[in-house]
Amino acid sequence: MADAAATAATAGHVLIAADKFKGSLTAVQVAERVTAGLRRVAPQVAIEALPVADGGDGTVAAALAGGFERREVRVTGPLGTEVTAAYALRDGTAVVEMAEASGLQLLPEGVFAPLTATTYGSGELLLAAIEAGARTIVFGVGGSATTDGGAGMLAALGARFLDADGEPVAPGGGPLRDVATADLSGLDARLKDVDIVLASDVDNPLTGPKGAPAVYGPQKGATPEDVATLDAALAHFARVLADSGVPKAAQYAESPGAGAAGGIGYGALVGLGASFRPGIDVMLDVLGFAPALKKATLVITGEGSLDEQTLHGKAPAGVAAAARAAGIEVVAVCGRLALPAEALGRAGIRRAYALTEVEPDVARCIAEAGPILEDVAERIARDFLV
Repeated sequence: MADAAATAATAGHVLIAADKFKGSLTAVQVAERVTAGLRRVAPQVAIEALPVADGGDGTVAAALAGGFERREVRVTGPLGTEVTAAYALRDGTAVVEMAEASGLQLLPEGVFAPLTATTYGSGELLLAAIEAGARTIVFGVGGSATTDGGAGMLAALGARFLDADGEPVAPGGGPLRDVATADLSGLDARLKDVDIVLASDVDNPLTGPKGAPAVYGPQKGATPEDVATLDAALAHFARVLADSGVPKAAQYAESPGAGAAGGIGYGALVGLGASFRPGIDVMLDVLGFAPALKKATLVITGEGSLDEQTLHGKAPAGVAAAARAAGIEVVAVCGRLALPAEALGRAGIRRAYALTEVEPDVARCIAEAGPILEDVAERIARDFLV
């Protein structure tokens, strides 16, 4: 037993904290494949897997892999039809992912609804977590089909948005241009006792050139005309909230994160008393990254594409920053590498290993990501563990 322990200590302790490879491997699968490749070359190495996410799609999956319990509930999808959405719960903390209820992946292929998609189901999902006893909610926002400023979410939680005739406005971002009065007094009273953390990897304001419609509307099917309509509607929505006496309604519209997930960040800030934090920082705390890091001699992080976006709040950058602060060496795995060595170094990543270095055919890389990643992990083991 003592000899085995000594061998393991010599080989090191590897912590795998990687995000998903979007479109090919989940974060859990990335960890499994990297582990398999490492073991072929360094069978005695101690390996701990801690799949991570930055608040977008895959956040609930990361929490479940970290020991949270899966809960499911039927909610209103982005098109108004019922969908099954999951959240994660452990010891009074819930991880809720808005994409589970209001995400692009819930739309039929080729179908978009930029003006009418609603976040109502996200509000229902938050309500389900509260009813299950959550007192802290990590609200991961990203991958949305919606641009309604969180109005649907707030309506599901008891807010009222009425037109000039006193009728509820229709779902979606476009109809927000018709809002005449806003009343948040009916929001569920239990929200006051819940700490909601808005976890996101974007810091866009609600409107303007860097706002939700302009930056993210086109990927949700918005034409230039739709973008202009949505931007004007969201600006009007914020003005009505301010005129209705909602505290800091105008200020929150300019706040970092207000434009996250089609403006649901704004709804969470202005109506739910949420606090904004970079998603990866929140998830590292929730998943227990710090204690896991204390045992590590090497950290392996990664995601599908290591590029400029990675450096701005994505999971690998957050993992690398935390590891660098602890003096632990970091390498990364990815499908595609679009960062020079200097940028990787500044981010705290010693070296990055891309699947395209092994298989230049991108389509084949995506189709055979698992086996190729195992081969990449063998290279890491040879370079760092033997």
